[in-house]
Amino acid sequence: MTTNMSEAPAAAPAATAPATADRPRSRLARLRRLQALQIIIILLGIAAIFSILSPDTFLTTFNLRGILMNTSILAVLGVGMTFVIITGGIDLSVGSVLVFSGVVADKAMVVMGGQGWGTAAAGALVATASGLGWGLLNGVLVAKAKVPPFIVTLGTLGMALGLAQVITHGIDLRDAPAVLVDNIGFGDVVGHVPRLSVIAAVVVILGILLLHRTRFGLHTYAIGSNPEAGRRVGLDVNGQLIKIYALSGLLAGFAGILNLAFFQSTTIGGQSATSLNVIAGVVISGTSLFGGCGSVFGSTIGVLIPSTLQNGFVILGVQPFWQQVVVGAVLVAAVYIDQVRRAAYLRGTKPKLGAALSRLAGRSAPPARQ
Repeated sequence: MTTNMSEAPAAAPAATAPATADRPRSRLARLRRLQALQIIIILLGIAAIFSILSPDTFLTTFNLRGILMNTSILAVLGVGMTFVIITGGIDLSVGSVLVFSGVVADKAMVVMGGQGWGTAAAGALVATASGLGWGLLNGVLVAKAKVPPFIVTLGTLGMALGLAQVITHGIDLRDAPAVLVDNIGFGDVVGHVPRLSVIAAVVVILGILLLHRTRFGLHTYAIGSNPEAGRRVGLDVNGQLIKIYALSGLLAGFAGILNLAFFQSTTIGGQSATSLNVIAGVVISGTSLFGGCGSVFGSTIGVLIPSTLQNGFVILGVQPFWQQVVVGAVLVAAVYIDQVRRAAYLRGTKPKLGAALSRLAGRSAPPARQ
């Protein structure tokens, strides 16, 4: 009887420890759900305003299809950007990498000749490979050379766009095969559902699974929350960062071939605001610029906001330049709100962060220093 009584108190802390360690993650999950709900409400509010101001134009099937198609390319870029920003980094080069990938894909398809699926597939392969190359360059410079992500991707932004202009002499290329334009750029799966949007949806679903259902995604969150704690529990932080920037570059390259199919042009001068729109959509959705928090689904809803604003302004006859004013202002407000929310969150959970990271890695945390 005495032995049993002495063992009872010792079992209680062991039973409550997992709940205590899981509490920061459960709070963070609730925060993510709240942020996703907020961005959906904001999007619905914007749509309601444009619907009231232009009821005969905005809610038409043709117009909604156009918004969906314009958002598809941003959504593909947003998947990669979400991973990057969760680590506390940034990728300013996605717009330029998109242009460069479209240029080299166009050149490759011209060399191959023909208008069939073989030529289109080769162009897609070249585009994704070139995007992967730029992403690997960004990742190596950030992870190995320790150059700040802002500086690295700002430099590759100029390099990729400059090389695209050198190759084309500043003139847009328009040599996409007809099969690519007719089937991917403007084709429908069923009814009025564009094939381009279905492809983007597949990329988004794969991104959601990768981020939320794999060890790769768990390690991404861990590095964004505390890279030093990640190193202490055995994570390959540098290797993970290289893979994440490579993923962002690969998706930018893939978006390049989709952009070529949709616009039937390399749009060299039309991607200046792409990076801003993608970053704004991702951050507005609740993905924190400080790292450790975000979701692919939220980013997909977030990138709908710049596309909806642009579409609504065009319908109302407002200069499209105002779109960038509104998006920029909302981005600043979103970052400020995120900073305030994150500071309040960390005040309550910071002492337990190390335990949560250890559980993510599946290993025990090193003993704390006295």
